[in-house]
Amino acid sequence: MFKTVEVKNEVRVPPTKFDLELEEAVKQALEESIEGKINPDIGVFLSVTAVTKIGEGKIIPEDGAVYYPVEYKALIYRPDMNEIVIGEVVDITEFGAFTRIGPLDALIHVSQIMDDKVAYDVKNSVFTGKKTGYKLKEGDIVRARVVGVSLGKGRSKIMLTMRQPTLGALDWIEKDKKRRREKK
Repeated sequence: MFKTVEVKNEVRVPPTKFDLELEEAVKQALEESIEGKINPDIGVFLSVTAVTKIGEGKIIPEDGAVYYPVEYKALIYRPDMNEIVIGEVVDITEFGAFTRIGPLDALIHVSQIMDDKVAYDVKNSVFTGKKTGYKLKEGDIVRARVVGVSLGKGRSKIMLTMRQPTLGALDWIEKDKKRRREKK
């Protein structure tokens, strides 16, 4: 889920930014130091939206930079447990489908792709349901539910499932809707 959060932190402003206005120098230093980074407690920092408070700076001997205590607002992304997400399949392996949700990649394990026996075609990197004939391949847009989240330093793990009604590749969902309408 995308959220705006308020954060208190300390930022290092290097001497190369001393010619800028203080607020702009602090904002640039924050952007360079946190954007694209993962904080296990907060999520992935996408953008610094505003600097709300700048405290008195400290100079550390032999560093040359100024360290400012700051409060700022940032746009973050953190998948929540049981959240329904839309993503794009970016890689298929024999054990599952890696799916891009927001700025992160998540895994849909082969056992969580569909309520059907699944065959893996190594040559074409495609999963196929034996009864339904549904195929899952790279580039497919899917709707899935988050069933596991572990954001850590250097390694993040997000697990998804599509084994529920109204989840799966969007073309499967449309085919199921059409089939249900025809039965009525």
